[in-house]
Amino acid sequence: MNDLQTTLQAIDSFVWGPPLLILLVGTGAYFTFKLGLIQFRYLPTALKLVFTRDKSGQGDVSSFAALCTALSATIGTGNIVGVATAIKLGGPGALFWMWLAALFGMATKYAECLLAVKYRKVDDNGQMLGGPMYYLQDGVGSRFLAIMFAVFALGVACFGIGTFPQVNAILDASEISFGVSREISASILTVLVAFVTLGGIQSIARVAGKVVPTMALLYVVGCLSVIIMNVDQLAGAVQLVLTSAFSPTAATGGFLGASIMLAIQSGIARGVFSNESGLGSAPMAAAAARTDSCVRQGLVSMTGTFFDTIIICTMTGLALILTGAWQTDLAGAAMTTHAFAVGLQADSLGPMLVSIGLIFFAFTTILGWNYYGERCVVFLMGTKAVLPYKVVFLCLVASGAFLHLDMIWIIADIVNGLMAIPNLIGLILLRQVVIEETKHYFAQIKLKTPRENLTQ
Repeated sequence: MNDLQTTLQAIDSFVWGPPLLILLVGTGAYFTFKLGLIQFRYLPTALKLVFTRDKSGQGDVSSFAALCTALSATIGTGNIVGVATAIKLGGPGALFWMWLAALFGMATKYAECLLAVKYRKVDDNGQMLGGPMYYLQDGVGSRFLAIMFAVFALGVACFGIGTFPQVNAILDASEISFGVSREISASILTVLVAFVTLGGIQSIARVAGKVVPTMALLYVVGCLSVIIMNVDQLAGAVQLVLTSAFSPTAATGGFLGASIMLAIQSGIARGVFSNESGLGSAPMAAAAARTDSCVRQGLVSMTGTFFDTIIICTMTGLALILTGAWQTDLAGAAMTTHAFAVGLQADSLGPMLVSIGLIFFAFTTILGWNYYGERCVVFLMGTKAVLPYKVVFLCLVASGAFLHLDMIWIIADIVNGLMAIPNLIGLILLRQVVIEETKHYFAQIKLKTPRENLTQ
């Protein structure tokens, strides 16, 4: 058993090693420069479009609801636990590399969500079908790559990000902060997940559209409070992030020290894990958006990476650095909880805020990944398999309270990395489609009046 676990850990290290990270960042860098720094030039336009209703075109939900569904899957434990893990391993410099991965990742997210809308179709129930499976099959012309992606993504939904890590985060937070037993929490959680997910994309989007913005705002306000209370040290913290990104971080307190390479690897890996740019998950939600422009939805979708990493992960990272929590012996959620307790000078309020954030972020992540898994099932087996899939998914959520197998987490991490490979191949092979669609859209925009531009 130990030999198998060692082998799996070696595979995990290889999958998430330099080749994949270079491919992820490299793809984002390519689209960034070929599309004329689109994520910088058109970010204000994209943010306006997020809150502008597009009444034209087909789709199941609004662009905002589709974005919230995608954000429900990305804003999760990675924003609280992942940032702490990255800084614990790579030092404050890891935050800089997380920013870099996110900035390039916005271009990747734009490209993959553009393709999702361009190649989407309608299923037997009248719902939109889209995502890497369809642009790999119909755009690239490779059924093999499409099936590979769908199988890996289904694995992530059922055994990775979509279930066990989120369930355990919720149960741990409920037990530690509120004294609720794991069995009771698991029962309530399963019922809530069933209640929302059985209603399909409209139900998931409706809940995500209310919970995600509310919790994200509450969490950001909490982080800002920590930053404001330590504002005199903010300039020093930012300087530490920048200097640590390009020089080894010395061992201090409970921090063991880190090389530049470790800062780069932990920052990029945790950043990608958090915002999922290039993994191919967000395109499945983007495909459900009510719009007649694939470029418009690409712009809306790329703001997801901005909200997730540039805003929320940055807030967490600065809170950890300003309070000195990164130098303690604590790790993961415990480190972030300590940062809030110290930063807010309130032993009960800080941990409570982190726990509530973890519970709601993890809950919405389960909802988002339930939908992603459903889209993969429809692609692989048709609409008749949706109900059996949902029953299996609910059983996995319920069993998450009783599973403590380290090997499951390693397998989940491997499958999570593997789903990015066929997706990135598709993005590279369809790069000209992305470039041409973008050029055409902005050429058309220039021909319209300024008032019309906002609604297109």
